[in-house]
Amino acid sequence: MLCLVPLTIIPLILTSPTFTATTSPSALHPRQFPIFPSYDDIFSCPAASWPPASVGNLFTPQLPDQELQDILAEIDPARIEAIIAKLASFKTRHTLSSQTDPVRGIRAARDWIAEQMRSFAAASEGQMEVTVPSYIQPADGNRILFPVRISDVVATLRGSVNPGRYYVVSGHYDSRVSDPNDFESDAPGADDDASGVAVSMELARIMATRRPAATIVFAAVAGEEQGLYGSQYLAQSYKNTSVDVQGMFTNDIVGSSTADDGTKDPYTIRIFAQGSPTTESAAMARTRATIGGENDSAARELARFVVGVAENNYTQMNIPVVYRLDRFLRGGDHRPFLEAGYTACRFTEPNEDYKHQHQNTRVENGTQYGDLIEFCDAEYIARVAKVNAAALWSLANAPASPRNVTVNTTLLSNDSQFKWLASNETLLAGYEALWRPTNAPFWTHAIPLGNVNTATVDMSKDNVIFGIRAVGKNGYASPASFPFPG
Repeated sequence: MLCLVPLTIIPLILTSPTFTATTSPSALHPRQFPIFPSYDDIFSCPAASWPPASVGNLFTPQLPDQELQDILAEIDPARIEAIIAKLASFKTRHTLSSQTDPVRGIRAARDWIAEQMRSFAAASEGQMEVTVPSYIQPADGNRILFPVRISDVVATLRGSVNPGRYYVVSGHYDSRVSDPNDFESDAPGADDDASGVAVSMELARIMATRRPAATIVFAAVAGEEQGLYGSQYLAQSYKNTSVDVQGMFTNDIVGSSTADDGTKDPYTIRIFAQGSPTTESAAMARTRATIGGENDSAARELARFVVGVAENNYTQMNIPVVYRLDRFLRGGDHRPFLEAGYTACRFTEPNEDYKHQHQNTRVENGTQYGDLIEFCDAEYIARVAKVNAAALWSLANAPASPRNVTVNTTLLSNDSQFKWLASNETLLAGYEALWRPTNAPFWTHAIPLGNVNTATVDMSKDNVIFGIRAVGKNGYASPASFPFPG
């Protein structure tokens, strides 16, 4: 059966059963969100609406509470633009550029970022610590021509309730031109990736005076253009010290929504989410394929979570989930975190203009080339920062996602029996089972389960996709965990 449903444009004014929004979202920025197809259209199609939606409540996106609204309101486009302008003023931030010049090169940029982060930390009453971890990267026969120091700038805002649970946001502060090994030419790197660093720094400034339940890390990493070296060092450092990173976002090329043909899409930010993890054992990968869990990796669940908490009129953004690790022929700083076994996604603008990425600054046949600040849109970057803020704050103030979630497959049954590790988190109120039709990209229903670690749902595991999530006493809910047979 083929069901064709129309594209509808509806105002997105969402409500939440657990959050009170004191400011009308439409008062902030009334606009129309394209929904394709509309919710009613999805379930008017007999093929798409099966099985009948009789179990649980309709899934409701989570709107920001007052504290998160205040955070979003503080994000300042003028500050973001000033950060990008300052980073571009170092002329080049190539990883191999000068480590001694006080005004030009990557060392000068690093020192300025660290100085700014320390100024934010000074207002945190000791809750934020700024470090500059570094190491000497030997020549690699490719893009590292000689031994060079790789330095990250890391501002860690310690959680007030669960400090051992980490969430990381980063941008990379190194830059490049057409030749990846040209460390002499000016490489302003405004969009790629001063824009992502500006997101990380602006959120560090705003959140430094607040008290998230879990730890949030705001990072600016180096060596991305030469081989993801800075993020690899950070991810491996966390892994080697058993840091529990439960979510990581890289913001890379988030400075403009204007395409090379002039098309503008200023209210969209892509999130890239890997499918089946490459770190899974062969046996786990076979099981995932057998039960149809390829679209329910932890990265995909994190991306769904982002849409649920950050696609609304408070951020003013649409967030399409792209079902792949990254763009073709490209890479980003979320990859080393994924390879370390962590959950990570990438944010990138919707329409990239390659005249303003990885280009020497020049005018050719009347066309301006180069990654210049004049091609960045600070208002757009501020909205991207709001998406990140909503995601990070919601993650850090929710209970952790349930661990070791299993579904009983030892007997034939038309119900579904779940089990997971009990949690003693003080934030925890209980759990919900989420479900959706197997051909639906996002959760459609939620079933309250109570504060338990086993549950039976009167619905066949054969017919839908299930997930289990934790719900806090404050109304914040975790990303879902996909159940494996057990």
